[in-house]
Amino acid sequence: MRTGIYALICVICVVTACVPVREIPAEQNRDKLAEIRARGTLVIATDADYAPQSQLVDVLADEDTWCEPTQYTANQFDGFDAAVAKEIALRLGVEPCFVTPPWSQLVAGNWGDNWDIHVGSVAITFERLQNLYFSMPYYATPTVVLVHKDNTTFEKPEDLSGKRIGVCVGCTFEDYLKGTLKIPGEEIEYRIQNAEMVGYENELPAIEDLSAGDGVNLDAVITILPYANGAILSGKPVKIIGDPLLYAYASVTMDRASKREVAGLWNEINRIVEEMHNDGTLGRLSVKYQGQDLTQEAARFDISVLGQNP
Repeated sequence: MRTGIYALICVICVVTACVPVREIPAEQNRDKLAEIRARGTLVIATDADYAPQSQLVDVLADEDTWCEPTQYTANQFDGFDAAVAKEIALRLGVEPCFVTPPWSQLVAGNWGDNWDIHVGSVAITFERLQNLYFSMPYYATPTVVLVHKDNTTFEKPEDLSGKRIGVCVGCTFEDYLKGTLKIPGEEIEYRIQNAEMVGYENELPAIEDLSAGDGVNLDAVITILPYANGAILSGKPVKIIGDPLLYAYASVTMDRASKREVAGLWNEINRIVEEMHNDGTLGRLSVKYQGQDLTQEAARFDISVLGQNP
């Protein structure tokens, strides 16, 4: 058992407050995949409050762990994104450890190798390709519009032109309202014009503001379908109007500015995601956490169109 050996070392070193660490050979420090396997952990960034995609669970950290004290152990996270991340770590043969940086930092790149990958429903866009590497997508999610349940004037997205709409800053929803969103393989129709955009770190506080009353703080919120359904099921006084605005392909991302060689890890994650599509794992997890299988379109995505070369 891992903890037994470590406890003995710490007893020996208690006078000097020794914290045992594993030495990683220099050549493994240069390669991201080799470093992860030598370390025994995959450090995964995700959102702590984005159910049903990811959610921090109020339980104590697993005591039998390689995770650092500043990281969360697998039992402390639940949700679709978290389950996908755990499965990737399992198939890599290492332990998943979670961290929760702000979204704006995650999509900007330059992570300083503080975590290895981000599994957080990150949609592939041409703009993000400048800072991040994208894996084969693990699901494709519809983007929908929420309004207050008492509203009777908004029936379709076009009705919200010029209205106050809450979006998360740095998300595809913000770019959609700006008319600048470009998604590989998708022709986007900008159905909402000249909206008054209200920015949030994520959609949770936006939905809270929308829930305050019809037109009180916001007229609408744009989010992904699973999160919209989750808000409705939790009792928020909101409803979806019209058809989805677009479909976005969500991938595991890696930092282009990493000081490690990342090609090996990128190739291995692509292999694992494809394997999870083929053996039905992703479909089952999607049904469990999202209420429906949103993976089929993602399984057909041609990753070569992105022209990446880690």
